[in-house]
Amino acid sequence: MKTRVLIAVTAMAALAAGCSTTGGGRAAPVEATRYHLSQPIPPGTVAVQAGAAQVAGPEFSIYTGAVMREMERLGFTPAATGGSPDYVAAIGFTRTDRGQVRTRPPVTIGIGGGSFGGNVGVGGGVSTGIGGKTRTVYGMELSVQIRRRGDNTVVWEGKAITETLSGAPGAQPNDGVARLAAALFKEFPGQSGITTTVK
Repeated sequence: MKTRVLIAVTAMAALAAGCSTTGGGRAAPVEATRYHLSQPIPPGTVAVQAGAAQVAGPEFSIYTGAVMREMERLGFTPAATGGSPDYVAAIGFTRTDRGQVRTRPPVTIGIGGGSFGGNVGVGGGVSTGIGGKTRTVYGMELSVQIRRRGDNTVVWEGKAITETLSGAPGAQPNDGVARLAAALFKEFPGQSGITTTVK
């Protein structure tokens, strides 16, 4: 448990440091993992629905829209209302608060090596930061499972995760899910069982 906590704290500290060096911040990489049957998945019509643990609330259209844009790029087409699609895509998305970090201030005043009159020295490497602030770390995860409607076989499924700081690019759900979907469907169907990092 101590090891997990240390890893989490280290990761958040690195994220905070990276964002503070670029003013408005930069988006963290996306880790994407895909699984499939290593068989061709010919494009066809697809209907999207909420995954088993997903609540199809007002924001759900953001997630479905991001996934469908990527699937349409690959040649899939949205199924007509009331029709019989070739595939059903179950979508899940979570955005959780993983704690807060103190970002490095952009301006630092160092006190050391100076002297005030005569030979009196002031040292010790003391520094005071100006402009640092506390920011929330958000963890985001997108999961998609594609089933062949004819025999209900799962032909492909994947999960993409990332972290971001409040106020940084990709922090809002609509921006974050678009990045996750793009990483998840990159080089579709991808290598089965392999986690790839997409920057």
